[in-house]
Amino acid sequence: MNIVAKNKKAHFDYEIFSTIEAGIVLTGDEVKTVRAKRASLVGAFAVMKDNELFLINCNIPLYSHAYVKEDNNAFNSRKLLLHRKEINRLMGEVSKKGITLVPTIIYFNKRGRAKVEIGLARHRKAQGKKEMIKERDIARDTQREIKDLR
Repeated sequence: MNIVAKNKKAHFDYEIFSTIEAGIVLTGDEVKTVRAKRASLVGAFAVMKDNELFLINCNIPLYSHAYVKEDNNAFNSRKLLLHRKEINRLMGEVSKKGITLVPTIIYFNKRGRAKVEIGLARHRKAQGKKEMIKERDIARDTQREIKDLR
């Protein structure tokens, strides 16, 4: 698995319950940009439109050596490819209050296909973020003390 882009804030801002792998529809120039690791998932999310899943706000800029240089928007919505059964399950989950679809990783699989890992998530409140930081600091301090005892 060749990881191209990670959404680092997703695990901090959201509590992710489960993830699912989806294909992404890209043009040839976009694939070259993604292979050059110039894609970004900051602020990206997935939505359902007409029983299909789309990735919104994913930044894939114009390839530097592209022939066509006009009519490009780096933040175009891109269709995600899933089986109908998976889309129906996600629709049921998203219909619950507070559940959203957040992309966590863009990567290339062993066959060279661009994939997006989508997570079912619930937004964390500020108090939950503070508790997570506190637990992380406590774990780091205990690891440091254990290391010093050796």
